[in-house]
Amino acid sequence: MIAVGDPSPILHTESNGDIWIFGYGSLMWRPDFDVLERRSALVHGYHRAFCVYSHWHRGTPEKPGLVLGLDRGGACRGAVYRVAADKARDAVDYLDARERVTDVYHPHWTTARTDAGNVTALTYVPRYRTHVQYAGKLPPEKAAELLAHGVGNSGPGWEYLENTVAHLLEEGIRDRHLMDLRDRVRKIRE
Repeated sequence: MIAVGDPSPILHTESNGDIWIFGYGSLMWRPDFDVLERRSALVHGYHRAFCVYSHWHRGTPEKPGLVLGLDRGGACRGAVYRVAADKARDAVDYLDARERVTDVYHPHWTTARTDAGNVTALTYVPRYRTHVQYAGKLPPEKAAELLAHGVGNSGPGWEYLENTVAHLLEEGIRDRHLMDLRDRVRKIRE
């Protein structure tokens, strides 16, 4: 585990100082910060992908796992959370510690579309092509092996994948790539 540098800046806020945070993976079912409001949201320019080698949460440097990231291109359905102004710094500090444990992710402000209008939301995206943990688009067979066998401080990769798919389905999101990976991982684990 490495120490995160400077805390992520809080650049965009609502007029009252509240901020929005976009989640596309485990933040959808386990935000672990104080939330005033949750909305389904769509972000353009990124898609959900297992594109990050995990050296902490779901693997180790010696035996990497795989975790989700927002990779470039397409669109991603997820959730945005409104956090009160007086809790914003705590939420961002918590997310920095959670998401930037090996500094593969960096904070990014993006537009999230919701049924109640667009919001500017903080999310975390991988350091594309500049970080050793950025895996990019892996063949599904290799991704399935990493997910089936990777285990880190937050548990096994297969469990993370199962939780992600289950919660996406609860939200009415059928991510065919993740469902295919889940099926491949289940076969490996049989």
